[in-house]
Amino acid sequence: MIGGASADVPPPAILLNSNESVFGPSPSARAAACAAISNVERYLENPDDILAPAIAAQYGLDAARITTGQGSDDLLARLARAYLGQGTELIRSANGYLKVPNYAFANDAEVVSVADDAFKPSVDRMIDALTERTRIVYLANPENPAGTYLNSAELRCLHAALPENVLLIVDAAYEEYVDAADYEPAHKLVEAANNVVMCRTFSKIFGLAGARVGWMYGSNDVVDSVRRIGLTFPVASSSVAAAVAALEDTAHTRFVRETNLNNRAWLSAALTEMGLHVVPSQANFVLVHFPDPVKSAEAADLFLRGQGISVRRFASPAYRDFIRITIGHRYELQAARDGLAAFLDGGA
Repeated sequence: MIGGASADVPPPAILLNSNESVFGPSPSARAAACAAISNVERYLENPDDILAPAIAAQYGLDAARITTGQGSDDLLARLARAYLGQGTELIRSANGYLKVPNYAFANDAEVVSVADDAFKPSVDRMIDALTERTRIVYLANPENPAGTYLNSAELRCLHAALPENVLLIVDAAYEEYVDAADYEPAHKLVEAANNVVMCRTFSKIFGLAGARVGWMYGSNDVVDSVRRIGLTFPVASSSVAAAVAALEDTAHTRFVRETNLNNRAWLSAALTEMGLHVVPSQANFVLVHFPDPVKSAEAADLFLRGQGISVRRFASPAYRDFIRITIGHRYELQAARDGLAAFLDGGA
């Protein structure tokens, strides 16, 4: 990623760079985390015993098929450890979540990065890339950092082409933000097949990024394997307490979702009116293209930094002409919009 601090610009006052929830967690989640500190000298023996039933009750799932970890990335790393090794392959969309290849490389596996279609994963190319060495096909749905998605028919087409010994990982970290009518919640495919897992997180809509809580839903065999290779006492007691309370506060979650939808639509329209191309997003961010090599994404990023606004750029060549903006409060997005308007109008 690109976007560290610089001595030439002030510390950012508006942070729209890391896809965190600017609305924060539910007040009850904060209170629960604080209360749990009173017992912090004790290990939390098995967070699954507490979190899995709460998650299952919220989403209508089977608690026995849920395990938890230190954010969804912990679970992605464990899945790679369980299913990959020397002589095996992981298939991914070339411009998808940039961290995943590292988990394959850490287990001496090869990574096959398949070309996408305007940042949307290509089902046909992923299927064509399958070999007898393929063990994992990874897909973020919605995708990060572009916000694109596969619909129900596309996702099921991809899965139908996979041999039974290939695991399809659907990273659904942003699923709560989706409003597309043809999107299918990932757990439905998990319940239809033994070689599909869904990873989710409390870092996004629940506003608990710093608590590091993720969860996975899959077949009993996959869940058992991932659970066995986890760390001892994998999730902090205060984090578990906050997550349970966050699940219960459905009004707060609904507020965050609805505000995100409204602000995402507003920002997308505002930037489009300025002549910028916004990749249609189903997440809590938008990816913005700067076609003018003079008024470039790099220059826009530097200009915004000078205004105290932090957005995200990526080192990947495919994203050279793009910035990503997290959906924040309306006043934050207004500041970003005004800053970009000034930049395009000749700001230096």
